[in-house]
Amino acid sequence: MSIVKCTSCNAPLAEQGATEFKCPECAELIRRCARCRLQSIQYSCQTCGFQGP
Repeated sequence: MSIVKCTSCNAPLAEQGATEFKCPECAELIRRCARCRLQSIQYSCQTCGFQGP
């Protein structure tokens, strides 16, 4: 069993407020922890390099 981690900070996604969605460019799954979402920390898609807030 692998632990699901935040795309931005690599923290485990165990807390409430975390989310996952498809990359707007390539549909790769992006995962975000509540802290990175609230602070608008940038993420980068590992497949296509798309960056978002």
